Amino acid sequence: MKNIVIVGATSAIAIACARQWAKQGARFFLVARNMERLQQVADDLKARGAQEVLCQQLDIDQLGEHAAMMQRCSAEFGALDIVLVAPGTLPDQQDCQNDADVAVREFNTNAVSIIALLTRFATVIEQQRRGTIAVISSVAGDRGRQSNYLYGSAKAALSAFCEGLRARLFKAGAHVVTIKPGFVATPMTEGLPLPGPLVATADKVAGDIVRAVEKGRDVIYTPWFWWGIMLIIRSIPGRVFKRLSL
Repeated sequence: MKNIVIVGATSAIAIACARQWAKQGARFFLVARNMERLQQVADDLKARGAQEVLCQQLDIDQLGEHAAMMQRCSAEFGALDIVLVAPGTLPDQQDCQNDADVAVREFNTNAVSIIALLTRFATVIEQQRRGTIAVISSVAGDRGRQSNYLYGSAKAALSAFCEGLRARLFKAGAHVVTIKPGFVATPMTEGLPLPGPLVATADKVAGDIVRAVEKGRDVIYTPWFWWGIMLIIRSIPGRVFKRLSL
């Protein structure tokens, strides 16, 4: 029976992952900001086979509250098998350009607060010398595009952090997998003009994440074709790229 912690547990992708693990009879420690919604997710997982589901309310931007969450998690679970870190927002680029406070707030939510959490979880995983941390980043972090460079820069920072953390924990017998989804149909992207053929479901992405954790992958693009798309985008010379409206 696996002990699984999910931060950002009310996101569509996190819920889809948890449902797959619930079928395996896992125990969950769910963390999110909305306690009412979190309890709904917990009830759903119990109905799907989860052995135990504990809920913890946390706004990840409140860094001073991270320690209490970690203390309860360690007290309830002891050893951790999987930590899925899935919180994030999709900010409006124009708002970030027009207001520095908005830009900093969104960068903090999508990078700084998550890095703070990962630092705490990494210490636990390193000490127990086993376990996997799975972190949802984004293909947006592969290149700073005009249309969403604030979000992309936050995800780039997160991906770089995970790469270094992976090297650190590898030496302790633990693992870090970086997940880079493309367009996913979720409440966060609802209403955006996304290209239909490139949009995946949360269930599809969750399946890729669960398999990546099981196989010990380092970095995955999901769906798979985003690896090729981002390879092309990364290969565009800077003198050309700055002229594009991507």
